[in-house]
This record gives sequence, structure tokens and C-alpha cells, in this order.
Amino acid sequence: MKIGLIGTGRIGAFHATTLRSVPGVTDVVVADLDAARAAALADTLGVRAAAGIEEMYADGLDGVVITAATSAHAPLIHQALDAGVPVFCEKPVALDVPGTVGVVERAQAGTVPVQIGFQRRFDAGYRAAREALRSGELGWLHTLRACTGDRTPPPAGYIPTSGGLFRDCSIHDFDILRWLTGREVVSVYAQGANRGASFFADGDDVDTCAALLRFDDDTLATVTATRYNGAGHDVRLEVCGSEGARFVGLDDRAPLPSAEAALSWRRAADPYATFMERFHDAYVTELGVFAEVAAGRTPSPCTPAEALEALYVAEACERSRRTGEPVAVADVRAPAVGAGPGV
Repeated sequence: MKIGLIGTGRIGAFHATTLRSVPGVTDVVVADLDAARAAALADTLGVRAAAGIEEMYADGLDGVVITAATSAHAPLIHQALDAGVPVFCEKPVALDVPGTVGVVERAQAGTVPVQIGFQRRFDAGYRAAREALRSGELGWLHTLRACTGDRTPPPAGYIPTSGGLFRDCSIHDFDILRWLTGREVVSVYAQGANRGASFFADGDDVDTCAALLRFDDDTLATVTATRYNGAGHDVRLEVCGSEGARFVGLDDRAPLPSAEAALSWRRAADPYATFMERFHDAYVTELGVFAEVAAGRTPSPCTPAEALEALYVAEACERSRRTGEPVAVADVRAPAVGAGPGV
């Protein structure tokens, strides 16, 4: 199986490295608008570099992985669909609802599979929590608490094209909450703040946010995110039910320095520094599943339509942050486009 990869930055290099060891993948071809960067990565990994994206498709592909800049995601997905090539694309599908809806409608009108990269769906902890909840072991669900904290902020140049903290970062929490519960978010109330570098405010963004979500069964969730979690990269979820609970991300490398004297466990000396460390195994599993999708042996586990649902929640949160008022998700939803609860 020959897999192409478009975009050879940090996450692209990571995925290209992973693809070399995915069962069934015999050839990896990389491409980038910066041909020299693609060639350098190819030399480092011992894979092939195409002269350009069109040349890569002309070489014949069984699947393509898109890790280019966010603004290029939607056009590159359309290009892959034009070529009839199964496609994996890192989130988000697009920076706005219309662009995402366009991809959803195009994908639903054809038969070429599209998988969107919400890697938490493949993390062992999140999967175990989902199984415990859906088996009834936790009783009825009353509260979810999700957090995502970057250890250090991204570069200033990233912010103007990121889509903002809710769309770029918290969207992972919105997707996993929907996937885990099988329920839809109906309303949000969100706030944001800037305590760090001025380039966040200059880019009309925030460096810290918090949102209260209400689901269609009246379950409540809190979602928080920050670009300045100095203790380490922190991604956790508390799933609290009437009969029990599960805590995702509470492992030895979780950056949780305790203020309590009595503690029977001690955190590791090297807390997670990046999302790629925290979700390394999930990323590997995710690309292995995409190889199965590209081979036609399994359906896409995360379609553009499901990614759109997470974007709706992010859009509602951003509107709430700006207005200071609660927002119904229905108020940002495009008419007649939906995915149903995550499965």
C-alpha cells in the first residue's frame, strides 16, 4: 500500500515516521509546498519525496494523509476526493462552518472515505472510560470535567491562522465528550482571558478559556484550556456517574504536583511536555486504522460530519465568549447538515 503525506512540519514528520511501520504500508511518499523541507524529511526517514502534490498523485496512491496548514485542509481534502484517494486529515476540516459543510456534503455525496484526526478516540484511557460508562457500570452520568493545558504556548505566527483556542484546542474535548457519551451538546456558556503574551489578544484570541456545556439529557460538562500550563502538558477527563467514576489521563506522567502531605503515589520526573508525547500510542493506532479504511476493510471512524458537530460546539463557545451570553448550539448550526451522536 502506497500512502502519500502532505505537509512535513512537526506533526507531518511524526506521522510520516509512524506510517513507515504501519502494517500493510510498503511505500511512503511526502510532499510539501516547501519542496526542500519535504526532501530533507524524506532523506532523514528513508522515504520518497515527490516534486509536488500533483506529482505525488500522478505517481498513484492508495491513501493520503494531510498534515498541512489548517487553511489548506479543505482544498486538499477536495483534491483527494477528486483523485478518488481515501484521505486522512488532521483536525479541523476547515476554519469555519461553511468550509466544513462543503467538505461534509462532498464526502457524503461520494464513496471515497474521509477520516478526520481526533486522536483521543484511539487513546486507551478514553476508550476504557467510554466502555465503563456505556456498560452501565458508572450508573447515570451527571458531570464531566475536561481539561487541556499546553505546557508552552505556540509561536506568535500560529495564532492568526489557528481559529482560536476553542476551535483549535478545546475542539478535541468537544469531540471526545460527544463520542464518549453518545449525546449532543445543546447549549454553552463560555469565557476567555489573556494573562500571557500580547500576541494572543493581538490575534483576537485568548490564552485561557472555560466553558460550561449542557447536553440533551441535562448532563453538565466543564471544559477548560490554557496555553500556559507550566507543570506540563495536561489532558484529562473526569467521568462522574451515580454509581462510579473514571479519570482519564491520571497516569505517572500526568503533571499533577500535589499540595497534600499524604499521597501514596509520586508522579514521574518527566511529565508530558507535548501532545505528541501524551498521545503517542493513540496516534499510532489512529494511522493503523486509517490504513484499514484506505484498504476498504473498515469504515471511517471519524467522518467530516462528526467533526462538524464538534465545530458547532466550538463556534457556540466562541460566540458566547464574545457576547458574554449563553448560546444554543442550534443557533450556529447549518440547516439540514448533521451526523447524529458519536458512535
